[in-house]
Amino acid sequence: MRHFLLKTWLSVATRNRRVLLLDFGLLAGAVYLGFALRLTLLLTHTFRGDMALTALLYPLCVTVAFFAGGVYKVYWPQASVEEYARLTRYYVFGCALFLCINFFMKSLTVPRSSLAIILFAGIVFIGGMRASWRLAELSQASEKLRRHERKRALIIGAGEAGAFLARDLGRRPSDLLPLGFIDEDDGKQGKSIAGLRVLGKKENLERIARELNAQVALIAIPSASGVKIRGYLDPLAGLNIEVRVLPSLHELAGGRIEVSRLRSVELQDLLRREAIELDTEGIGAALRGKKILVTGAGGSIGAEICEQALRHEPESLILLGHGEQSIYLLLQHFREKGVATPYKPVIADIADTDSMERVFETYGPDVVFHAAAHKHVPLMEKNPREALRVNALGTWNLARIAGRRGVERFVMISSDKAVHPSSVMGATKRIAERLVQSAQQQYPNTLFMAVRFGNVLGSRGSVVPLFERQIRAGGPVTVTHRDMMRYFMLIPEAVSLVLQAASMGRGGELYVLDMGEPVNITEMAETLIRLHGHEPYTEVPIVFTGVRPGEKLYEELFYDPAHVDRTGHDKIFLTRLSEEAIGLHETVDELMRPGLNDELVRSGIFSLITA
Repeated sequence: MRHFLLKTWLSVATRNRRVLLLDFGLLAGAVYLGFALRLTLLLTHTFRGDMALTALLYPLCVTVAFFAGGVYKVYWPQASVEEYARLTRYYVFGCALFLCINFFMKSLTVPRSSLAIILFAGIVFIGGMRASWRLAELSQASEKLRRHERKRALIIGAGEAGAFLARDLGRRPSDLLPLGFIDEDDGKQGKSIAGLRVLGKKENLERIARELNAQVALIAIPSASGVKIRGYLDPLAGLNIEVRVLPSLHELAGGRIEVSRLRSVELQDLLRREAIELDTEGIGAALRGKKILVTGAGGSIGAEICEQALRHEPESLILLGHGEQSIYLLLQHFREKGVATPYKPVIADIADTDSMERVFETYGPDVVFHAAAHKHVPLMEKNPREALRVNALGTWNLARIAGRRGVERFVMISSDKAVHPSSVMGATKRIAERLVQSAQQQYPNTLFMAVRFGNVLGSRGSVVPLFERQIRAGGPVTVTHRDMMRYFMLIPEAVSLVLQAASMGRGGELYVLDMGEPVNITEMAETLIRLHGHEPYTEVPIVFTGVRPGEKLYEELFYDPAHVDRTGHDKIFLTRLSEEAIGLHETVDELMRPGLNDELVRSGIFSLITA
């Protein structure tokens, strides 16, 4: 019966005509109340005519104002503060209109005290009616929630995001029953926010989770760094509690904070760092109104360069890739986003001189971001000639044409594997760095630079997707060596620093990005297994397969850390390519001549970096 009454009352709120009639009746009731309280419940004949006229004019003025302000278009069962502010604003307009009529109509007599009662009672009546619809909606939602089996959830973070999330959980059917907040703010302890109490701090988290039999922890701190998120995960280890997280501020990008945005904790959440401050004016000056060529545009780094470059209003983008599928997917993404900047897809091989000449002649780029490369270490060990052809010869091909054509800036994406390389891939990237220096020496009017960084999470072929596939299959998770260490960054962070470095360069620089602390790959595998709800070694085994050809246990970022300079940005370091590089491309050409077997090419590659 109660459910039927709630449903019936809510149905009234969805029909504008019914709402209008209710408003008119309630406002007329406010008029009677105003006269009755001032005079007598049974009005004398003297004031009945004034009351009847007022009961017609006052509701008419208010409802006309409501129509003009779109108040009758609001869905009141889910109205927010903004809708009630609109109601109040147009109620004031309607009252002002009525007061003007009352002032000029000499035949209408309304006692001043009655007038005050009418205006106050009117907003209370119509506001109260709408509030009852909101309460009815919440009550109905609560009944629906009670019918479903829900998991007991703690919300970590009682800030704005946590409060929004708690309210959304309270008004929408979901699988979660919020128990309260965990927050570090002393001023919030024991207080109630969005109907839930703040139960304690991080140091109390394990105890509170046990006492309340919590099944889920919701981390509602979009600005939290990876260190902070790990700090909340550690007390929950071993409690068999599912952890969900709101995306970072970058991912939310102004979107609504609601239950649907919650997702499982991912490794990238644990590597979040503090937001990077960029010189957007400097980047804009380097890219705005320019024709930008991005090689390897379909790859993870290349696509993100395109994405971020669009924010700086370039004249056009030239999207160059060798694989048609990756460029096709990038084009689809741009179409779905409705990108207005002109963009031109090009399928070509960077080591093909004729193709590259045509690209530069046709599109005349002003800025080149060179992200195309072969990057898989074990594959390049077996294909040294191809690694040299693309990574080294392709880079020289692009740099030489860019210099001859008067390109303003040429930025090559390098790798930490180019430092003291033990692999063919790393050695060819080191040769590419030196070839960029050679191009700077031959074409001083173009600003050539390279940006070196380590692994990026989420890139194609990175270790994380492999681990996740293995975990979903039940294991084993394969790690090459227990002590393997690697530097990791998030793709958006790395690319934003690449653009910053590109805007700072004056020619001949090798920039190295601050990668933070190196990550132990074994610990990464263990963390990923736990994030998937399993226990490493027991539920999902980890197998150590041995270091692969060309791999190092520890990667380096600098040849000589003592000769590294700071730049104007605290996340970007500067070193210079000091080795003589003139004529290096001729030696590379020699290694590419027909007849040389892979072993001779391999030994030739390593001789170039030790010469």
